[in-house]
Amino acid sequence: MHRAFRIKQPAIAALAISAFVFVAGSASAEMQFSAYGGFQGATGNNVKTSDGADFDPNWSGKSFKMPPYFGFRGIWWLDQFNESNWGVSLDYTHAKVYGDLGNTPGWSHFEFTDGLNMLTLNALYRFQDPSRKWTPYVGLGAGINVPHVEVTRASGRTFDYEFGGASLQAQAGISYQFSKHWATFVEYKGNYNFVDVPIDSGANLKTNVFTNAINFGVSFNF
Repeated sequence: MHRAFRIKQPAIAALAISAFVFVAGSASAEMQFSAYGGFQGATGNNVKTSDGADFDPNWSGKSFKMPPYFGFRGIWWLDQFNESNWGVSLDYTHAKVYGDLGNTPGWSHFEFTDGLNMLTLNALYRFQDPSRKWTPYVGLGAGINVPHVEVTRASGRTFDYEFGGASLQAQAGISYQFSKHWATFVEYKGNYNFVDVPIDSGANLKTNVFTNAINFGVSFNF
């Protein structure tokens, strides 16, 4: 029997913040904290349940519908190691994922909108040049996803945070340093999520969801 693993969203955010604070307090390298929002979409494969449903959810993102799409990350740039351009980031993203009710097998509600929460550890590389204020960067990483599962169907209702599975992340962007401590950035970020969660009546729901976003954000260096 599949046992539910329920996680509250504040616990996810607290874990991300605690890990970043620990790293920041123990490191002498350049540290950076970033917050971002933007335009996020979603796509993926069919949704399948252990009690027989199999359908194309025709996912959508609706980035600005409350609660909106957002994220934050902490980055540890490893400058003290032979002037390296490599860095490590811990990234939390609150993504939005809606299923098309017209495609569901009679379900009246189906979404991960509070949200499809992702926590990833990433390796970053920046193409830094001291003579300019703008810096391109790329990154790859992996972590976990914790969706807020919202399913209402004839057999019952599910409305809770669940551990979904693994999340893979890729990103590429450019930052602009406009003061000693502050920078802005724009980036593309994609996450591929493997989701396997319990729903009502002892059933499981499985799907893979790809979220893609154009992010706009601000960073503080210290």
